[in-house]
Amino acid sequence: MFYISLAVLVVQNASLILSIRYVRTLPGERFFATTAVVMAELLKGATCLLVKQFALFLYDAVVVQYVDTLKLAVPSLIYTLQNNLQYVAISNLPAATFQVTYQLKILTTAVFSVLMLRKSLSRLQWVSLLLLFTGVAVVQVEQGQVGGGSSPGAAQQSYAVGLVAVVVSCLSSGLAGVYFEKILKGSSASVWLRNVQLGIFGTLLGLLGMWWAEGAAVAAQGFFHGYSPLVWGVILNQAFGGLLVAVVVKYADNILKGFATSLSIVASTVASMYLFGFRLHPPFALGAGLVIGAVYMYSLPKAGPPLGPRQEPTALPPLGKEPSEPGYPPKSVLVE
Repeated sequence: MFYISLAVLVVQNASLILSIRYVRTLPGERFFATTAVVMAELLKGATCLLVKQFALFLYDAVVVQYVDTLKLAVPSLIYTLQNNLQYVAISNLPAATFQVTYQLKILTTAVFSVLMLRKSLSRLQWVSLLLLFTGVAVVQVEQGQVGGGSSPGAAQQSYAVGLVAVVVSCLSSGLAGVYFEKILKGSSASVWLRNVQLGIFGTLLGLLGMWWAEGAAVAAQGFFHGYSPLVWGVILNQAFGGLLVAVVVKYADNILKGFATSLSIVASTVASMYLFGFRLHPPFALGAGLVIGAVYMYSLPKAGPPLGPRQEPTALPPLGKEPSEPGYPPKSVLVE
């Protein structure tokens, strides 16, 4: 389940960034990004409710566990902010620039994991984080130089607005992801229940953000103004990605989720070589090698404390007797 969810997340991330950039730079009337965020939250919640018994599950999530549900208000607020900022950033930055800068979320996730979850990262893991960021930067800068150029709607884009949006999105992504991981792993509640609770606040906060930012325009032109089959595809992709991230966080952690996202950037570039005729250059090979090496380095198990210079291994107890030496782990560790 772990490796399958990570592999699917790589594909989902690669397709989502490319599709958002594509639909936001098409000529003609643009759809309202805030409405897309609301629809993605509604679809996530509806999917979770379809998996479970609708009425009983909704009653349990909202009424019975209302105190538990309120805990999800904080990450939901941050996720809603992040989703809206992602649309702002991709609409104002070239795809390569966005993807490079967006990798800052891996470093912010690592920092928040250490501060909030008391996780201990080895020196090798910190080095792997640095290598990861360097590798992705090399790949994307090289691709930007080779395949760069003016994109449709460039006159409507603001580099400063996009840069601020992506930096704030990176900070919010790290904080919300680690906060959600702490809630997921701190209780026995199912991933589906957590997504329903998250979706309730996400929908309400998304509607509030839509009213504040684009309320007059939505009222005048309609909620689904500018929607097309491609826009619906982006919304479905984003909703599916939100559910998939929850599964990955439940069975892995946010830093590995970040690595999957970075691998998806390499995957999307490779796909572009076949789909759009991009040529492979040495800088890309170097960057891809750094990313793959960083993933391998981070996944290496931490080494245990070495034996002292004169310490002997503890002898096994006689057959049928319980170990009494303190070096033995308790039975509960060995037996699930």
